[in-house]
Amino acid sequence: MPREVPRAHRVAEQVQRTLSQLLLREVRDPRLAPLTITHVKMSPDLTHAWVHYTLLSGDSHDPLQREILDEAATYLRGPLGRSLRLRVAPQLHFAPDDELERGNRLDDLIGRAVREDQARRADDTAADDSDAHYDSDDDEKSDRD
Repeated sequence: MPREVPRAHRVAEQVQRTLSQLLLREVRDPRLAPLTITHVKMSPDLTHAWVHYTLLSGDSHDPLQREILDEAATYLRGPLGRSLRLRVAPQLHFAPDDELERGNRLDDLIGRAVREDQARRADDTAADDSDAHYDSDDDEKSDRD
């Protein structure tokens, strides 16, 4: 696994904050759905930024949304570089963030496993109770014999 460069990490945080503001102020495409930039990963030489986003409504993998963001990337590169005062403005690469979907899927799987386990325990407890329950009259008859 490559070593994380501290400066790249700091710049990535700045890119995330600045790009969020630029998307709100500068991109006027009415087709663009509201989104959240979940995280940014910078190349060690700070020339590329991979921007992961999640749409607040709709499918994050919508090709139209990605196309709009890719078109905006070339326009946003200049204001981003000036705002961050970098010698070379990073090329922006937008990609939908799969971590939230993966987390939701794991949460559903864990919830289902817990419910199945609880149902299985309830069935086992009910079976044990029916086995342990006996007729007291039968015991009295056997004691007399």
